[in-house]
Amino acid sequence: MIDLPKTYTMDIDKALLFIKNNNLIGIRAGSERTDFLEIWMVIVQNRIFARSWGLAERSWYTTFLKNPVGQIKCADAIYAINAGIPEDINLLTEEINQAYLTKYNVGQNRKYAMGIIEEKHIEKTMEFIICDIIS
Repeated sequence: MIDLPKTYTMDIDKALLFIKNNNLIGIRAGSERTDFLEIWMVIVQNRIFARSWGLAERSWYTTFLKNPVGQIKCADAIYAINAGIPEDINLLTEEINQAYLTKYNVGQNRKYAMGIIEEKHIEKTMEFIICDIIS
């Protein structure tokens, strides 16, 4: 196990708490985009996951497949991330589905929460790993 500086782990904990408590999280995929896009993210086993909704050819998901570096924005804090498809995705799918339903299955989000757990979106699941705190 790697010993991380206490302030670094505290900052990661702040990011995880922010994601748990907020519906829309800013993401910037790759190194060419200038703006943050707000997307749904969930926390499972203290790991950050998101699924592509639009399934477009030019999306944050496809950008990360080509270039795994990016950033997430939690309130005023910006974190550098690496994105990828988790090797244990098959073991985590049900937990991720449940996390989406628990967090988003209310009000006007209900139909999208039910949609995001469909196979076509499950196939577009990505994990974000915080590797640095930018600001």
